[in-house]
Amino acid sequence: MKIGLQIPDFSTPCGPERLGRDLAVVARTADDAGFEMITVMDHFFQISGVGATEDAMLEGYTTLGYIAAHTRHAALCTLVTGAVYREPGILGKIVTTLDVLSDGRAWLGIGAAWNAEESRGLGIPFPPVAERFERLEETLQVCLRMWHGDEEPYDGAHYHLARPLNSPQSLTRPHPPIMIGGGGERKTLRLVAQYADACNLFAGRDEKHKLDVLRRHCEVIGRDYDTIYKTAAYPFDASHGTARIVDDLGRLAELGFDAAIGPVAGVWDVAPLDVIGSEVIPVVADF
Repeated sequence: MKIGLQIPDFSTPCGPERLGRDLAVVARTADDAGFEMITVMDHFFQISGVGATEDAMLEGYTTLGYIAAHTRHAALCTLVTGAVYREPGILGKIVTTLDVLSDGRAWLGIGAAWNAEESRGLGIPFPPVAERFERLEETLQVCLRMWHGDEEPYDGAHYHLARPLNSPQSLTRPHPPIMIGGGGERKTLRLVAQYADACNLFAGRDEKHKLDVLRRHCEVIGRDYDTIYKTAAYPFDASHGTARIVDDLGRLAELGFDAAIGPVAGVWDVAPLDVIGSEVIPVVADF
């Protein structure tokens, strides 16, 4: 079992003036502590459940580029990009750029998008859910075509690319890993089976059933279920010790999850990262 860090909240104790320096310390500490992945949300407004809409939020890919410069090992990913936020050809280029500049550590984390409030606020098109899923699938097709070096025109229902040129190519071959986030049983998990290298499900939300649904989608299309890297969204809180974290991750491992990714309580103090690095990561590595 691997562990990844998500950084969802940029309202730091010292404010924007120190945010860059504080983020660099958090990223370096997580990297040195053995976190497999560092992720950020791809939102432009803060989301409910994390903070107020007006709280500080950084653009995801700019932030990952900054983190890349301060780390050496951890994979870098948005958890997850809304497919409608960027044109697919631009998104493919962005992830390729991150991969090249990070020495092959970029992932594409993606989903259909859900936050209508930030889309209305910033003028981002936000079509009905069925169309968002259509655009998600076309985005996956475009990115894969670009990473495979296919420059033939792409003509989808929503996107038209005359020449999907991608130069330089990603260092990760055949392409940066694709993670699709969400547990929608009819569409999202079908797209995982068809296109993705990894999924991300919420721990504690009937995850065993979701994995069973994913397995059935794999059977229908002839995909080897075991080739999908299964990750669970799990919040880490070491304030009362790490035994419960280890127990929870053991349960997830028994269900077939390969990694847990989530925020760490008190992360801007960085000490909890060291605790998880010393007391959890070596233990769960054997799960």
